[in-house]
Amino acid sequence: MSAQSRHATHDVSRVAQDRALFARYLDKRDPVDREMLVERFLPLARQLARRYQRPDEPFDDLFQVACVGLINAIDRFSLEREVAFSSYAVPTILGEIKRYFRDRTWSVRVPRDLQDLALKVDRAVSDLDLELQRRPTVEEIGAKVGADNEDVLEALEASGAYRATSLQTPWGADDDTGDTLGDVIGIEERGFALAEDRATVEHVMRVITPREREVLRLRFAEDLTQAEIGERVGVSQMQVSRIIRQSVARLRAYAADAADADAALAEEGVAA
Repeated sequence: MSAQSRHATHDVSRVAQDRALFARYLDKRDPVDREMLVERFLPLARQLARRYQRPDEPFDDLFQVACVGLINAIDRFSLEREVAFSSYAVPTILGEIKRYFRDRTWSVRVPRDLQDLALKVDRAVSDLDLELQRRPTVEEIGAKVGADNEDVLEALEASGAYRATSLQTPWGADDDTGDTLGDVIGIEERGFALAEDRATVEHVMRVITPREREVLRLRFAEDLTQAEIGERVGVSQMQVSRIIRQSVARLRAYAADAADADAALAEEGVAA
């Protein structure tokens, strides 16, 4: 008998043994038989887990996920399917692994179809790196996964959401200063807007008298009542009210005129 014939006979015998074991398990649901089935097909789960192993993904985690898929396949398998258990188990295990990557390992929420494409692109890049001995182009990746260039670029960008980098990560491999990524990320500086507002107010306040400026400062900066302001500056509460009303009206008028002048200058610049 040739080696090929012996191998075929062995496969047929293996399938028959698998089906016999499944028949016994499905009949009695004995946990011991279930454990025997799991042990029997653990190499298959390990092989599929290695297929999706990544440098930044611990193999033990992937193998555990593959084992979950294997157990699900064992519990759902029926002898009426007339197929070898391995043929049924492979898509079930791969589905569990892909679901793990899609739903549990992304730091930022990404649409499901884009997640799937990003995983395909990631595997294609790894395969093409080995095959071409260089970084593949976008066109080569697209041909590998059957996607256009725009979709490939979007998938590559989405891959950045797979793992988030801590802001406590040291800045630079040779940086001994102790600086982290968080130290070099810019923030919105609200002080610039406040400085511009302060300069505008100081400029506009020149159109009112020193006493009016003092009354407005006491009212809006120190939040004093009109009666308290009157005691400070030596006038009645009614006079304080009139000073505030008139000075604010004058400030508004001046500001409106200045805005109109700026707009006119801008129009002249555009026309020129």
